[in-house]
Amino acid sequence: MLKNMKKEPECCADSLGGKLVAITGATSGIGLSAARKYASMGARLILINRNKEKSERVCRELADGFGAQADYIAADLSLLEDMQDAGRRLAELGQPIDVLIHNAGVHLEARQETADGLETNFALHYLAPFVMTKMLMPKLSRDGRGRIIFVGSEGYRFAVWGLDLDDLQWERNRYSGLKAYGAGKLAQLLSMHIFARELSPFGATINAMHPGMVRTETGKDNGRFYQWYKKKFIDARSATPEISAEALYYLGAAKELERASDVFFHLTTEEELAPPARDMEAAHALWDRTLALLDQKGVRL
Repeated sequence: MLKNMKKEPECCADSLGGKLVAITGATSGIGLSAARKYASMGARLILINRNKEKSERVCRELADGFGAQADYIAADLSLLEDMQDAGRRLAELGQPIDVLIHNAGVHLEARQETADGLETNFALHYLAPFVMTKMLMPKLSRDGRGRIIFVGSEGYRFAVWGLDLDDLQWERNRYSGLKAYGAGKLAQLLSMHIFARELSPFGATINAMHPGMVRTETGKDNGRFYQWYKKKFIDARSATPEISAEALYYLGAAKELERASDVFFHLTTEEELAPPARDMEAAHALWDRTLALLDQKGVRL
């Protein structure tokens, strides 16, 4: 990890003219920078965001600035109903989805629950990408292509001992913002391994990437101390999100990565995962428990 932090991302100059790209969490930070990058390279965009007004503003910006066709789906991806609605609307599209970037994220200092009774970090970082990707499987099978990218994080390493499969919702263990964030990102990676196997016969791929140390609005609703620490110590040492956008474009467009799947990238450098993120027994157990949880909540995939 440390040796990769100083590496610049590979760049791709190939056009994606007419290709369809879907990005979650694209009204600010990494998602917005990625949307601008893909728009500048000719892609058609569908943005999945919580805020309708911000989504409309971004779509106008992409149309005016790049001549891009940009639409949006208004969805709060921490809510099961909205996850399903976004997945359903993407699955109903007539055009193949060439790139799907799961970017929406959050960092919380204290445990919060969604209206569905789920821990927010777990719902947004793990369940939303899981539900949407699972709902897209029939479409990806028909289309015979598609690249799915998790905007993950080296922060998965905060879950040092792996997932507590008996407490995925942090109802018993003492909540730690860093540990919960790491667990959500670790769960993403474990699901990636199984999705990669399921997608392989369709010609579709799925990968994850650490976006570098960049300035974003993540954690903007946390307390004053976190805001002060983030401004003085994190943001002061961080790059702009454009570096992440370059990496995301390379991962979504570079011809040399057409067959790459089930890989974790630090920006665009392939990196070996730590042992908890390679634990296939945990991956299968998490998969089964996720389906059982969703079934309990009335979600049929």
